[in-house]
Amino acid sequence: MTNHTIYEIDNSGIEPMRNTSNNPTFDQIVSQRRQFLKGSLSTAVAAFMGVNLVACGGDSNNNSNSSSSSSSSSSSANSSSTSSSSSSAAPLLGFAAIATNRNDAISVPVGYSATAFVPWGTPLTGTMPAYKPDGSNSGADQEQQVGAHHDGVYFFPMDAKTTHTNSSEGLLVMNHEYLDPNLFHPNGATLGETRPADEVRKEIAGHGVSVIHIRKNGSNWEVVNGSPFNRRITGATPMDIRGPAAGSAKLATKYSPNGTATRGTLNNCGMGATPWNTYLTAEENWAGYFVNKDATQPREHKEYSVGTKNGRYYWELADSGADEYIRFDASTKGATALDDYRNEPNTFGWMVEIDPFDPEGRPQKRTALGRFGHEGVIFAPAVEGQPVVCYSGDDSTNEYIYKFVSTDNYHKATAGGYLLNSGVLYAAKFNADGTGEWLPLDITNSDFTAKAATAGVTFADQADVLINTRLAADIMGATKMDRPEWGAVHPDTGEVYFTLTNNTGRTTTDAANPRPNNTTGHIIRWREIANNPRGFNWDIFLLGGDVGTTTGSGSNAVALTAENHFASPDGLLIDTRGVAWIQTDMSGSQQSDGPFGNNQMLAADPVTKEVKRFFVGPVDAEVTGVTLTPDLKTMFVNIQHPGDRSTPSSFTSHWPEGGTARPRSATVIVTKNDGGIIGT
Repeated sequence: MTNHTIYEIDNSGIEPMRNTSNNPTFDQIVSQRRQFLKGSLSTAVAAFMGVNLVACGGDSNNNSNSSSSSSSSSSSANSSSTSSSSSSAAPLLGFAAIATNRNDAISVPVGYSATAFVPWGTPLTGTMPAYKPDGSNSGADQEQQVGAHHDGVYFFPMDAKTTHTNSSEGLLVMNHEYLDPNLFHPNGATLGETRPADEVRKEIAGHGVSVIHIRKNGSNWEVVNGSPFNRRITGATPMDIRGPAAGSAKLATKYSPNGTATRGTLNNCGMGATPWNTYLTAEENWAGYFVNKDATQPREHKEYSVGTKNGRYYWELADSGADEYIRFDASTKGATALDDYRNEPNTFGWMVEIDPFDPEGRPQKRTALGRFGHEGVIFAPAVEGQPVVCYSGDDSTNEYIYKFVSTDNYHKATAGGYLLNSGVLYAAKFNADGTGEWLPLDITNSDFTAKAATAGVTFADQADVLINTRLAADIMGATKMDRPEWGAVHPDTGEVYFTLTNNTGRTTTDAANPRPNNTTGHIIRWREIANNPRGFNWDIFLLGGDVGTTTGSGSNAVALTAENHFASPDGLLIDTRGVAWIQTDMSGSQQSDGPFGNNQMLAADPVTKEVKRFFVGPVDAEVTGVTLTPDLKTMFVNIQHPGDRSTPSSFTSHWPEGGTARPRSATVIVTKNDGGIIGT
């Protein structure tokens, strides 16, 4: 067997582009596209809109009395904006913007403080093993410690299931997306014909989710050690599979012959909090953890870029030969699927529901939400007696935005995860005139079956459709997007916002993705149309770019300045005041060589489009994941992979400890020095 070196590990975390479908990217709308190419970008974006959204400067009385449909984004989804921002009220953003920088530190505005909290390796459960600064903790240690590469995060107040007002004690639940082998072990990963099983065990344990019981002690926050709620969920934790794909022959494995269970959750990026106060963690670039060396891969693997030579971290080569590691080799080895792990990758790529208030509860993979590179999920405000609605993006270039509408209606007294087991999954089509259509990925829908037949594609049942969600969206002609990532719903207007991080490979443009070689990304938004569950209106909220980049035209034009220029928008949250918190995920080269400095977080007023830089992270880090306490006076921001260009002997960052310390992902607690609301 070929010897491997550390440099062969693919640690980019970026999924290879796979979408080679012939879906229209509005190339057929020749006249509009030529207008775009001939005119300025700002003029073209405005021209594409056709009609403005209310909060984008349109008629504030338009449809203000319309009632919402059962699948609209909220009860106010087609009403006028009621944001607290107005010409007569105090501005939504009351802080002084900060400048870009490349400091190995956290920067926040004057009048604010930032403190690192629960870094990778913080003891959490069991024997509470202490973090070892040289990275020499064992696999068993890591299973009892906070994981690596903090990402999506949510604060559940201890009274979340009643009044949801406690701002001094709660459960901080966060994802751990992946890890840097150069920093995770004292001398990096050991690679050869095999890998040491304990290194593999440790890496699997570094992934997943941490549930951390925290409370205020005076003005400081602390972990409640010994709390029964403290929990690690890792890449090895037993999980149930629920929804339409549960029991499918394509999910049957040696571990679960009936296809209703699996082990672990991987590459957990964004998240979502359900209306019944549980946590959904997203499985994003999970496919790279597996290898299938068969001469021909099934579409369930090929469409998601499962490796053909090795898994990302070579877990399949663990020297113990234990079943828990062999499963990462999805090659055909036995007589049937019950004799090997050819279907193991099919048990990943889902949204996973965790009840943080039930420490003994098994996580549930909710297959009705589709299988793809989930960045996260965002729920529209639940309406009593109406279906649950949520949205998710597939974070890969030229992939899609999805919407799920439950079959059963929401009732607060009885709501639970069962609402996510049955419903219709839709993919978004953005038309050039500013309208949009939700395309059903439903085997009982005649339009879907007709298009599948025309494409010569066969699905055995709805489980097959959901296991192959990307293929189903291809067939329906959904719009290829520039890496759709996090979403957010405005609490007043009901508008849905989604970040589109970038797409340097784009050569043909369309209305929703108007720039070729889109290195800096943009943010799109839409408003569901009342009484039309398949329709929406959309526009581009903000284009990323350097100083002077302009979105819109005329009186609606917004130009970026030195206090808000940005690139590669990723994390997104709109808080209960209506402030949009926008986080960036620039590559290392974009941070070091471009005009933007380190990754950052900005605050925006979605109504006025005022944008200010609020936060800058340390060297080589991504700023990702943000949540606030109910009183909006404590903000938790996650910092991922500081120093990710380090070698085992040379660190490019020493955050958060400083000095010569090994860099560690961590959460940052942001407070206002006068005890006030964040952002005011």
